[in-house]
Amino acid sequence: MSEKEKNHKITTASGIPVYNYEDSQTAGPRGPVLLQDYFLHEKLAHFNRERIPERVVHAKGSGAYGTFTVTHDITKYTRAKLFSEIGKQTRVFLRFSTVGGEKGSADSERDPRGFALKFYTEDGNWDLVGNNTPVFFIKDAKKFPDFIHTQKRDPYTNCKSATMVWDFWSLNPESLHQVMILMSDRGTPFSYRHMHGFGSHTFSFINKENERYFVKFHFKTQQGIKNFTDAEAAKMRGIDADHAQRDLVEAIDKGDFPRWDLKVQIMTGEQAANYKFNPFDVTKVWSQKEFPLIDVGVLELNENPDNYFAHVEQAAFAPAHVVDGISFSPDKMLQGRILGYPDAQRYRLGANYEQIPVNRCPFATSNYQRDGAMRIDGNGGSKPNYFPNSFDDNFADENYKQPAEPLQRDVYADWFDRNGENENDHYSQPGDLFRLMTPEEKANTISNIVGAMRSISGEKRDLIINRQLCHFFRADISLGLGVAQGLGVDVTQHATGMVHPN
Repeated sequence: MSEKEKNHKITTASGIPVYNYEDSQTAGPRGPVLLQDYFLHEKLAHFNRERIPERVVHAKGSGAYGTFTVTHDITKYTRAKLFSEIGKQTRVFLRFSTVGGEKGSADSERDPRGFALKFYTEDGNWDLVGNNTPVFFIKDAKKFPDFIHTQKRDPYTNCKSATMVWDFWSLNPESLHQVMILMSDRGTPFSYRHMHGFGSHTFSFINKENERYFVKFHFKTQQGIKNFTDAEAAKMRGIDADHAQRDLVEAIDKGDFPRWDLKVQIMTGEQAANYKFNPFDVTKVWSQKEFPLIDVGVLELNENPDNYFAHVEQAAFAPAHVVDGISFSPDKMLQGRILGYPDAQRYRLGANYEQIPVNRCPFATSNYQRDGAMRIDGNGGSKPNYFPNSFDDNFADENYKQPAEPLQRDVYADWFDRNGENENDHYSQPGDLFRLMTPEEKANTISNIVGAMRSISGEKRDLIINRQLCHFFRADISLGLGVAQGLGVDVTQHATGMVHPN
């Protein structure tokens, strides 16, 4: 047998050569198909299972491999090995996505964009799972299913519903900061290459002295910010629903590698304890005047996956995956994601999803997890599947122990109002954001809001609109006036009748 014959024979999944690929085995030329044609069964059965469960959120995505290179020394803040020296490179995989749409939705929808990074470090894989915005709509993961339900389809009409969306937002003023970003032209990025990325949450750094710092991650695009207007985004949805995917693949294929500068904001524990608002509230940003951006390194995407499904669709990210020198914070939304994200991947891809090549740590792994569907790593062979044991020399390395976290005195377990005293200013930062905009950006944002809210319908339409207008007025008078006038609301009557929906 020649090498060519050996390598190119079509076989079944178990390696048995296939005699006839296109014709089913039948009883006579026109007779019924025989049950014994196993390859027919295998081919159809596999075809029926080609689609894995779609991600509940971030279903439509694009991704690429690349490198992260350290350009500045931050070792006084963190002992994480990927930041250990200037010039050090770490391989990465980055998946971009829209959030609310299905896998077949358009890339140019008005929606936040996911910005999920996997760093393949020698201490394991670090997943930094964020968005193209520094804030989010809610501050407690307990609200997440309800929020996402409003972004999906109405259970009665099976259509997207502006009424559901604005009803939820108007009842949850903590959403206003993210709503303002979404309703500006930043809600419709031109491409994945032309937007910033953020870790969004507050995380923590731990240095060699076991000192803890709180940190926010910012990825600033070197390509420059470029957005669609609302009209341009709508037009692109009809021209090319995969515009952002195509743009990313073509740019990398021709060597125009997209790059981002990684910068961090640092806050000490003492500063966090005494800050003017909860620094772990993901609906808020930290002032860059008080906590300036510190340069860290450069992220470059330079390799397109050779197969979309194998790499992009099967990529699995979880904020729970932090490496030595990087840890969590008391951010309630982050704490919920630590649980929720790995569980979502186990449902979607199976208990052994981290053995899929795109998710697999390229360095040694050792544990006592065994069995489960699609176990492909030898399952530990004949080694013990329990610890401690008398047969192997595995050990827990205490050098990776994190310092104890100080907690407040007299802290009680209870259900605390996420919007309690000193936690309920939902208007200052959205108002500041609007006042920072140029006149053109203000006009576009108001126009986008009016366009989105015009679709609110049903018997509660006026109630929902009035409630949301309350939030806009509290953020900025001119914003409220602009939206009210665009919706044809009598501002004089409205101003006396607005009641804050606590």
